[in-house]
Amino acid sequence: MASSAQEDGAHGQVQRRRGCEHYDRGCLLKAPCCDKLYTCRLCHDNNEDHQLDRFKVKEVQCINCEKIQRAQQTCEECSTLFGEYYCSVCHLFDKDKKQYHCENCGICRIGPKEDFFHCLKCNLCLAMNLQGKHKCIENVSRQDCPICLEDIHTSRIVAHVLPCGHLLHRTCYEEMVKEGYRCPLCMHSAFDMSRYWRQLDDEVAQTPMPSEYQNMTVDILCNDCNGRSTVQFHIVGMKCNICESYNTAQAGGCRISLDQQ
Repeated sequence: MASSAQEDGAHGQVQRRRGCEHYDRGCLLKAPCCDKLYTCRLCHDNNEDHQLDRFKVKEVQCINCEKIQRAQQTCEECSTLFGEYYCSVCHLFDKDKKQYHCENCGICRIGPKEDFFHCLKCNLCLAMNLQGKHKCIENVSRQDCPICLEDIHTSRIVAHVLPCGHLLHRTCYEEMVKEGYRCPLCMHSAFDMSRYWRQLDDEVAQTPMPSEYQNMTVDILCNDCNGRSTVQFHIVGMKCNICESYNTAQAGGCRISLDQQ
């Protein structure tokens, strides 16, 4: 919902609708870039050819009395509560979701705060159970999601941390694992595949290769441990000699091993 601040905003029942599909709030933001009134920055960005800088918002309009006033939590005219949660830095108004403002991220996160820590190298708030147990990649949150190519750092969609340290939107991760198991950036396994590797062990044992291939070996590169090894060629898969993963790629031509004859 949008209107021009110079036209005294929207009127009637539509104006008094509280919030939008993104946030529950009792005010409209006056966009400093175009002087239009929008319920939130996302509504603004979806309807304009430019983006609203949340940090530059100075004024809001109450949805009940329509008074334009400085950004604050409660209407100074009619005492309407603009948001159970209000951040004076991000100018985020919403119902209480245990939000907190992270100084290092520069934006508000959904908490509770005590359940998260900010990793200075990754430059991202992560769950406490990942402290000391995740692979750090410098400024990883400033990269776009490799699936949808949309921003991760400021996204309202939760980020999923892969074992390799790369990030995906949680929704993108859930769609990805329906079709595959590898990180789209580094090809590392995106979750524990050990049970599936043991199933492949059984399949390899039950599928003997034709005699002309039984002494054939091949050099492979493991996508999980980055190790190189020489293994027996098999059509089902070739297992890394170092970490026993089947997430491997052929790194050379096949050859006959004379010492196995």
